[in-house]
Amino acid sequence: MKFDLSNKNALITGGSRGIGKGIATEFARQGAHVYILDIDENEAEKTALEIRERGGAASWFSCNVESPAEVRATFQKVIEAGGTIDILVNNAGISHIGTVESTTDEDVDRIVAVNIKGVYHCMHVAVSYMKKQGKGVILNLASVVASVGIPDRFAYSMSKGAVVAMTLSVARDYLADNIRCNCISPGRVHTPFVDNYLAQHYPGREKEMFEKLAKTQPMGRMGTPREMADLALYLCSDEAAFITGNNYAIDGGFVSLK
Repeated sequence: MKFDLSNKNALITGGSRGIGKGIATEFARQGAHVYILDIDENEAEKTALEIRERGGAASWFSCNVESPAEVRATFQKVIEAGGTIDILVNNAGISHIGTVESTTDEDVDRIVAVNIKGVYHCMHVAVSYMKKQGKGVILNLASVVASVGIPDRFAYSMSKGAVVAMTLSVARDYLADNIRCNCISPGRVHTPFVDNYLAQHYPGREKEMFEKLAKTQPMGRMGTPREMADLALYLCSDEAAFITGNNYAIDGGFVSLK
């Protein structure tokens, strides 16, 4: 069976909802034991239960990627439970709206702590285990904002540009260790984050604003978590064994056809 992840352990940060949940669900469907790492314990437990009820293998751990100590301890728990870390998906992240003028030092520190250092913390630990195993796959979640200018996304764009650069660096440094590292750059994806954002900022106009945002994609709609998961599945499977050091836009044509 193509894209078979049987007997593989996959760690997914921020895997309790949205794109992360889509990836966790699809990986489990393809046979992986997924480990959901999230600060939202209730949602993490709920997602793991949903996966198990469908016949998949899923566990969850509370983990704040901002903390190197928590990341080390959590990855050790995964090793103790499953023996290997075959796949790491760095999905956890936060957004921010603002220009360089309106973005504060505190805003930048928060974005860096989660979107940049969080990815670093996880790769720093995962790579050490993958080297001992002699193989591993890392997939980072970047964004189209790393490639094109988006209004009012200064700090967020900065962080996702760093994710792309870290991806290239890790891919280059660990070729001899059989560790592949790629990233995907989603455009707008319909997740609970979008719904919550519209409800908070455009009460009573949610449908209107949703359609407006959807039409910013050349294909005229937002992507789905399942579509993101399908690309993630390919890149983390053995079928993609000849692919490393790449950033894939999955955006309805937003970058290339804008």
